[in-house]
Amino acid sequence: MTEKGLRILVVDDEPQIRKLLHVSLHAYGYHLGQASTGEEGIQQAAAFKPDLAIVDLGLPDIDGKTVIQQIREWSTMPIIILTARDQEQEKIAALDAGADDYITKPFAMGELMARIRVCLRRTTAHDNEPVLTCGELTVDLLQRRVTVGEREIKLTPTEYELIKYMMQHAGRVLTHKQILKAVWGNAYDEDTHYIRIYISQLRRKIEQDPAQPRYIVTESGIGYRLMGR
Repeated sequence: MTEKGLRILVVDDEPQIRKLLHVSLHAYGYHLGQASTGEEGIQQAAAFKPDLAIVDLGLPDIDGKTVIQQIREWSTMPIIILTARDQEQEKIAALDAGADDYITKPFAMGELMARIRVCLRRTTAHDNEPVLTCGELTVDLLQRRVTVGEREIKLTPTEYELIKYMMQHAGRVLTHKQILKAVWGNAYDEDTHYIRIYISQLRRKIEQDPAQPRYIVTESGIGYRLMGR
């Protein structure tokens, strides 16, 4: 499926934001659905059947996190948070509720479009693909083999599970809680020092310059993002 013709739902109570997104996204070939309240957004998500939703957190009736949680009960479509709230805990709560990414207002349209493309690329990727690729970084799931260019990287079992999980969600912001649950299990959901240790080890092995990582980027106070191609 090409990007042109895909449906995007915007749930935001600010008319000027909805107008800006309507004009901009339509120019890129997307079909747009709009809602000004959370309840209307949930209804539109079912009726309009969007390929991606952009949801504001500060809605007049119910919180955007509630909208995300309710949509997640029946849909796996990508959801991008668009919000004026810049508190880390707000972003973490929304990401843990099921959002894929976030943009803070005021925002650059170019950045939003890039985030949309990354999210849509993930949904059209083959879930059963045995080889995951991001730039020169490759994870062969069948052989449990990781390479950067022509160089094979030797990883511990935990390092491998961590890079595999991040590669499966390339481009997406992953919170500390999400990473801990996926790699270490529910019992470790407060032990963020595990992640810092293993991220540091991975960077030393896969990054050309671990101090300025190309692949594993820190989202300050929130988690990490594996940069997509």
